[in-house]
Amino acid sequence: MNREILRLAIPNIISNVSVPLLSTVDTALMGHLSPRHLGAVGIGSMIFNFIYWNFGFLRMGTTGLTAQALGAEDKSEISQTLGRSVAVGFGLALLLLLTQIPLEWISLRLMQVEDDLATLVSIYFRIRIWAAPASLLIYVLVGWFFGMQNAVYPLLLTIVVNLVNIALSFFFILGLDMGIEGVAWGTVIAQYAGVVLGALLLFAKYPQYLRAINRHVYREVSALRKFFVVNRDLFIRTLCLTLAFAFFYSQSSAEGVVILAVNVVLLQMVNWISYAIDGFAYAAESMVGKYRGAGSKQNVNRTIKLSMAWGLGLASLFSVIYGLFGMEIFSLFTSEIELYTSASPFMWYLVLFPLAGFICYIWDGIYIGLTATITMRNAMLLSLALFLLVQYLLHDPLGNHGLWIALLVFNLFRGVVQSLLYWIYGWQIR
Repeated sequence: MNREILRLAIPNIISNVSVPLLSTVDTALMGHLSPRHLGAVGIGSMIFNFIYWNFGFLRMGTTGLTAQALGAEDKSEISQTLGRSVAVGFGLALLLLLTQIPLEWISLRLMQVEDDLATLVSIYFRIRIWAAPASLLIYVLVGWFFGMQNAVYPLLLTIVVNLVNIALSFFFILGLDMGIEGVAWGTVIAQYAGVVLGALLLFAKYPQYLRAINRHVYREVSALRKFFVVNRDLFIRTLCLTLAFAFFYSQSSAEGVVILAVNVVLLQMVNWISYAIDGFAYAAESMVGKYRGAGSKQNVNRTIKLSMAWGLGLASLFSVIYGLFGMEIFSLFTSEIELYTSASPFMWYLVLFPLAGFICYIWDGIYIGLTATITMRNAMLLSLALFLLVQYLLHDPLGNHGLWIALLVFNLFRGVVQSLLYWIYGWQIR
C-alpha cells in the first residue's frame, strides 16, 4: 500500500509544487518592479483564487464520485460523472463571463483595494477572467483522472500549463515590458493550452468512456441528486476557505502596502507547504474512494494511517527548511530591504504552519474519497467562525501577528475536528 500511495503521491507532489512555482515566478517578477506591482498581483491572484477555489468542487467531487464508481466497477457511472462535470463546468464558466463587471466591482471593494492599486488590479482582472472556461474544464479533467487512479496525466497537464505560463511571463514582462498585463495574458494562454492537451490525453486513453456518455445522463435522478448534493457541500466548504484567505488579504491590505507585500510573499511560501502535502491528500482521495466503492473498510483505514504518516514526514521537512533558510528563501522574492526587514518577525509562523496544517490537508483528501462532504462543510464552518473570533480578539493588541495566529488556529482546529468526527463515526461518516 505504501508503494501505491507513492505511485499516486509523487506525481501529485511534483504537479502541485509546480502550481506555487508559477505564482512564485509572477510574484518575484512583480516584486522586482515595485511593492505596488507586487501587492496588485497578490490581490488579483487572490480574487481569482476566491472565484476558482469556490468551484474546486468540480475537481474534488469528480474525483470522489469517479473513484467510488471505479471501485464498484460501474463503467457507466464513470462516464456519466465525466459528462455531468463537463456540462456543469461550461455552465459556470459562462456565468462568470456574463457577470464579470459586477464581479470586478465587488472584488475590489471586498478586498479594500487602495486607489493607487485599483487600476493595476482591474487591468489584471479584465484580462484573466477570459481564462474561466479553460480553468474550470481543467478542474474537471484533473479530478476525473485522479478518480481513475491516474496521477500521471494531471502531472503532465499541470507541468505543461505552468511551464508555458512561466515562459510567457518572462517573455511578456522582461522581453516586451508588458508589466502586469503580461502576467495576466500568460495565464490565459497557458490555461487554454492545458485544455487542448487534456482533451488529447482523454481521447487517446479513454475513448470508450467518452463514447458511453449519453443524452440520458441528466435523467438519472438519484445519481444526479448525489452529484449536486456532494458538490453543494464542497462549494460551501470551499467558500468558507476562500473567505478566510480573502479576509486575511483584506486585513493585510488595511495594514498598508509594506505589510500587504510581506504577507503576499509569506503566503506564497505557505502555498509550497500546502501544495506539496496535498500530493498525499490527492493520493488518499483516489485510494479511499476506490476502496470505499469496493466496500473494503480495512484498506480505507490503512490508507488513512499511512497517508497521515507520510504527511507528517513531509510537514516536518518543511518546518526544518523554513527554520534554517526561511529568510534566504524570502529574499528570492524581492530586493526591497524594507520588505525583508519587515518580514523577519513573522518568519517563525512558517515553521509552525506545516505541523499545524498537515492533518487537515490529509483529512480533506480522505473525506473527499468518502464523499463525506457534509462533515467537511460543518468542520469548515466551525473553523471559520473560530478564525474570525481569534482575529477579532488579537487584532488590536498584536496587529499582523494576530492575523497569523488566527490562520494557524484555523488550520489546526479544522484538523482536530475532522479527526474527532472520523473517530466517532468511522468510514460511514457523511
